[in-house]
Amino acid sequence: MSQTHPLTTTAFELPGYRVVQNYGVVRGIVVRSRSLLGNIGASLQMLFGGNITLYTALCERARQEAFDQMLAHAGQLGANAVIGVRYDATEIASGVTEVLCYGTAVRVEPAQG
Repeated sequence: MSQTHPLTTTAFELPGYRVVQNYGVVRGIVVRSRSLLGNIGASLQMLFGGNITLYTALCERARQEAFDQMLAHAGQLGANAVIGVRYDATEIASGVTEVLCYGTAVRVEPAQG
C-alpha cells in the first residue's frame, strides 16, 4: 500500500467504494523523547509566547511516522484502504511520549452504480 494512498479516513465508510474484505485493526507506534537542545530551544520560544514550533515539528513527525507505520501494516495484510483512523498519545515517562495511530484495514472496490 502506498504511503500516500488517498483511501484513508476517520469515517467508517469511503464514499464511492464498498468494503469487500476486512483485515482487522492495524497500528503504528512511535515513542519519542525531547532532546536537551530541543528543550532549550523550545524554552527560548516559550519566553515570547505563541506556538512552540520546535515541539509542533516534533509532534508532527511522530504522528506522520505512526501513520506511515499503520499504512505499512495494512499493506502487509493486503489492504488497500484504512477506515476509522484515530490517533492516541500517552506520556509514558517524563519527556517520553508514545504516539499511536490505528484503524481498520480493509480492501475496497469502486461501488457499482
